[in-house]
Amino acid sequence: MEHLNWDDLKVFLAVGRLESLSNAGKTLKMDPATVGRRIGRLENALGARLFAKSPQGYALTEDGRRLLEHAAGAERAVIGVLEETRAPANILSGPIRIGAPDGVANYLLPQICAKILDDNPGLEVQIVALPRVFNLSKREADMAITVSPPETGRLTVKKITDYHLHLAASQSYLDSHAPITQREDLQGHRIIGYIPDMIFDRELDYLNELGEGLRAALASNSVSVQLNWARQGAGVCIAHDFAIPAYPQIRRILTEEVALRRAFYLIRHADDRQVARLNRFADLLCVALKNELRRLEALA
Repeated sequence: MEHLNWDDLKVFLAVGRLESLSNAGKTLKMDPATVGRRIGRLENALGARLFAKSPQGYALTEDGRRLLEHAAGAERAVIGVLEETRAPANILSGPIRIGAPDGVANYLLPQICAKILDDNPGLEVQIVALPRVFNLSKREADMAITVSPPETGRLTVKKITDYHLHLAASQSYLDSHAPITQREDLQGHRIIGYIPDMIFDRELDYLNELGEGLRAALASNSVSVQLNWARQGAGVCIAHDFAIPAYPQIRRILTEEVALRRAFYLIRHADDRQVARLNRFADLLCVALKNELRRLEALA
């Protein structure tokens, strides 16, 4: 076997995660043809085919998946050592990417991460707000917040805290529509919720818990869109208690009869347990998120 070039492995990691020569080239600031040649050189050195090309892009072969795990582990180790040598003790620096559903990404993470950066000015935090499950093996994020623990993958899972949701509507909507004094009254009101076939986690399927026959007349895969509909008096939604303080027009209803509880989990790749900077950031994030959530829920 020829001597492996670390630069070629970095190219391999980019193609493996992005599944495209052109996208990898943009990330690496490299021509796609050069990316392709580097992948070919690596395959020749290993004597193995790492990718299967298809109309959808470059998919990892079994050999490619095995190499991705080892190469990603080596990358994390190198990054960890560099960060430890560059930064003073207990000071975080460099980029960290967090994946999260848009509820926590919009109403909790911005202020939390800003405060963490106040004490760690060399840190760079990227929040990816997407209503889907993140693939940490492909390094879509360094860590992810989810509403249910994953069932597969080489991942570590830490429960951060519970959170609460209630029915909510704007005062203008409540003043201009029939009273809502019990759960059955919801049948005569416009419901705001998720698009059924785009619910990516069963924990987000709230309407099934409210009663049979309820359908969302106004639906979106975004919590922010749902809350803005409610703010404008468009209907009744299920709202996170921690988000309600951002919408003074909205108030909770039927709080004794309808009260949902869910949880946030921090998901990380198992190999990251040895990366001190990620460990420190994860600890700060979990404590701050729990405290901020409790503060906002008390204001709802």
